[in-house]
Amino acid sequence: MSETGSSTDPSPPSTPVSFAPVPIGPYRCGPGQPLLLIAGPCVLETLDRALEIAEPLRALSERADVNVVFKASFDKANRTSLTARRGPGLEEGLRMLEQVTAATGLPTTTDIHLPEQAAAAAEVCSLLQIPAFLARQTDLLLAAAATGCPVNVKKGQFMSPDDMRYVVEKLTNSDAAGVLLCERGTFFGYGRLVNDMQSLPLMRSLGVPVVFDATHSVQRPGGLGGATGGNREMVEPLARAAVAIGVDALFFETHPDPASSPSDGPNMIPLAQFPGLVDRLLRLRVVVEELDR
Repeated sequence: MSETGSSTDPSPPSTPVSFAPVPIGPYRCGPGQPLLLIAGPCVLETLDRALEIAEPLRALSERADVNVVFKASFDKANRTSLTARRGPGLEEGLRMLEQVTAATGLPTTTDIHLPEQAAAAAEVCSLLQIPAFLARQTDLLLAAAATGCPVNVKKGQFMSPDDMRYVVEKLTNSDAAGVLLCERGTFFGYGRLVNDMQSLPLMRSLGVPVVFDATHSVQRPGGLGGATGGNREMVEPLARAAVAIGVDALFFETHPDPASSPSDGPNMIPLAQFPGLVDRLLRLRVVVEELDR
């Protein structure tokens, strides 16, 4: 296979794949475990705003059927425009995430963009996230693996699900504490993403838990000129489909006022609507689990 080519697309497994759940802070993600819910704002703004969002998520975490990880970025390094707000930066952002855990007890995750950010982020977070555009960056993956923190890698919008096996190999051969793979849409021409739901069982057949990112999947890159657009009305239908297929985790961005969010507002779920959405998805998961017995 050439460096730019794609491997032969395999068929999804005919029987469920068995693998050990991945420890993430106080939780475990994988077969037989409660749904892992990764949720929070796209980017950190202020500590007060972060706590405002984290508190309803903490309340959700009291349910026995879901484990919640608070997610927020300290830096949006891949913003469309040079003038776009990027976030508070590594030091201040990690301090905010540390305070979120202290106030709510929720474990946290954030995305890293450079190898030298990995160790500092792992001191605060229970899960490291690799952005989709950086999914193939070997030095970044190896630095994340070296921290002893599990790693959630978003599948590049330009990558096939089978190509993610090489990401898994890079991490497992570097003694990563655990690997999750995340589906967040595939480029469909310019300014559009689509979801190939086959990717969920295909990536899970690699022997790792799979996450479905429901809010980034409805993005319209560059759809607002110098910013990314989106269609939040499609978030719940796609999340329902992912739950029906059988994912181990769901990823959402949520905000009290998405229109005022510095990033990704058009595809974020309003915070007031988020508990109801999660409840519907968890009820659907009960039905799916019954069918699988």
